Amino acid sequence: MLQVASLSKRYGHLAALSEVSFAIRPREVLGVIGPNGSGKTTLFECLGGVLPADSGALYKITPGAPSPRNDARPLTSAERIATVFYLPDAIAPWPEQTVRWVLDFTAGYFGRAQTGSYAATPSDVIGRLDLEPLLDSRIGTLSKGQRKRALLAVGLLTPQPILLADEPFEGLDLRQTREIAQTLRHHAAAGRTMVLSIHQISDAARMCDRFVLLSGGRTRGEGTLDDLARLAASRAEVSAGTDLEEIFLALT
Repeated sequence: MLQVASLSKRYGHLAALSEVSFAIRPREVLGVIGPNGSGKTTLFECLGGVLPADSGALYKITPGAPSPRNDARPLTSAERIATVFYLPDAIAPWPEQTVRWVLDFTAGYFGRAQTGSYAATPSDVIGRLDLEPLLDSRIGTLSKGQRKRALLAVGLLTPQPILLADEPFEGLDLRQTREIAQTLRHHAAAGRTMVLSIHQISDAARMCDRFVLLSGGRTRGEGTLDDLARLAASRAEVSAGTDLEEIFLALT
């Protein structure tokens, strides 16, 4: 298990992240949800090592340790690279190369993406994301939704046990969103941990095991839907059992 502990990041007078803390558990789909401007992308860039955090750290906690807090230690740079793969939103790498080339390059560069007894292969990922018709198209010519699926395939072919995907459903229609949600759940069931930045609460509610509520650069709640419902009820905001959208509005 990993623990994000008191992560903070400022841009001059603007506090993009303030003491953000939450846990990342093995084999889960964790949804980091919040509106645009809540700090989700900055958080992912800090976790992925793209940006240096001003304070705080990503800690590794040994499962079953008698005293988890005492056993926790910050990940080294090498451990972070081996543990976390960050897939940004709205990028178009290798625009002149075909989808086939990009997937072959990814598989060749990283080697076989093995999670437990399951290995992600280009053919499996291509089939699940319906990329066959796009294989000979150049990345730079793809629509937003097509590019999103192609780059998600890149992320799924990487071997790191944790995949950070920023807005994986942005630009997708309802059918594509459901198909990608099923694909991500398939990989999570096989042992991959998915941490997804999502601003559409309905998408998060359909597929995530747990949630981190982010607003104004701060953690406003963490847990399952039931956990968050109890938290909202304890603050006399809403009754337990309401939907995620109501809980988010109550806690933020």
